[in-house]
Amino acid sequence: MTRRSWALFAAMCVIWGVPYLLIRVAVRDFDPGTLVFARTAIGGVILLPFVFAAGGFGPVLDRWRPLLAFTVIELAVPWLMLSDAERVLSSSLSGLLVAAVPLVGVVVARVAGTDDRGGGRLRYAGLLLGLAGVVLLLGLDVGEVRVGALLEVAVVAIGYAVAPVIMARRLADLPSIPVVASSLLITAIGYLPWAVFHWPDSVSSKVGWSVVGLGVVCTALAFVLFFALIAAIGPARATVITYVNPAVAVLLGVLLLDEKFTLGIAIGFPLILVGSVLAARRTEPVSPACEAAVPEAVFAETVVASEPQSIRTGPRGVANTAATTPVSSSKDDSHSTSMPSNGWRADVPR
Repeated sequence: MTRRSWALFAAMCVIWGVPYLLIRVAVRDFDPGTLVFARTAIGGVILLPFVFAAGGFGPVLDRWRPLLAFTVIELAVPWLMLSDAERVLSSSLSGLLVAAVPLVGVVVARVAGTDDRGGGRLRYAGLLLGLAGVVLLLGLDVGEVRVGALLEVAVVAIGYAVAPVIMARRLADLPSIPVVASSLLITAIGYLPWAVFHWPDSVSSKVGWSVVGLGVVCTALAFVLFFALIAAIGPARATVITYVNPAVAVLLGVLLLDEKFTLGIAIGFPLILVGSVLAARRTEPVSPACEAAVPEAVFAETVVASEPQSIRTGPRGVANTAATTPVSSSKDDSHSTSMPSNGWRADVPR
C-alpha cells in the first residue's frame, strides 16, 4: 500500500475505535435519545454537499420503505441502545461486545438463507470460539456488567447484523452517501421532539467536544474517508479495520478514562477476534446478499473498476461510489471474503 493508503487505514482504525469512548463521556450530560439526535443531525448536515454532488435525495427517497426499515434497524434503535448501555458499561467492554457482531451476522445469514457457503468446519469452530470469548469476557468481569445493559448491546449486535440484509436486497444499487445522509437525517428528525424537551441544562466542555467529535469525525468524516480507503486499497483489505477497532476502543478506555484492563478482556478479546475471523471466512463465491455487519457503521461498497481512482476519491466520486460491477479478487485477496455481485458490502460502520 502507498503512504496515503496507510494513512487512511490508520485514520479509520482510530476513528471507528473512538466512538465508544466519546459516547461514554457524552452520556454524562446528554440523555441517550438527545445524543443520538445531536450525532445524526451533525453528521447528516455535513454530508449534504456530497449528497447534492451525487444528484440529491430523489432516487433514495423513491425507496422510502426499505430506507426507513434500514434506518430504524441500523441507526435509530442500535445507537440509542448503545448510548444507554454505556451509561453503566465501560467503553472498553462495549467495544469488545460489539466486536462479536460478525458472529451474529453469520447466524443471521444462515437463518435468512442469504449466504451459507464456504468456511466449512472452521466457520462453526469460529462461532464456538467467539461465543466462548464472550462468555469468558462476561464471566470473568461479572462485577462490571448489568443484565439490562448487556441486553441492549445484544439488540445493537442483532441490528447491525440484520440491517445489511435490507441494504443488500433493496438499496444496494443506490449511491452510498445519499443513503447514509438520508438515514442520518431521518433518525435526527425522529429524535428531534425528544431532544427539544430533554436538552441538558448545562454541558461541560469535554461532553460538548465529545458530541461534536461523534458527529463530525466518527460519523460524517468517517464515511467519506472509508469510501476513499476502499477506492485506494479495495474492499477486502479495507475491512481489516473491523478487527482493529475494538483494540483501539480498549486502549483508549484504559489510557484516557482509567478503565480497568481486566482478565476477561485479556482472555476474551483474542477469542472473539479469532472466532470472528474464522466465522466470517469464505472459500467459495457468495450469493448477492449481505455479509456480517460490524461496529458503528456498516455502510461500504465496492469500487467501480472502470472509474479512474482520482475521480472516485474526489467529492463527487466518493458520493457516487455505488458499484454496478462485481469486484474481482486479486491473488493477494483470494483468501478474503468475496464481494456480493450487486456491489455492496456490509462488513464495516458504523
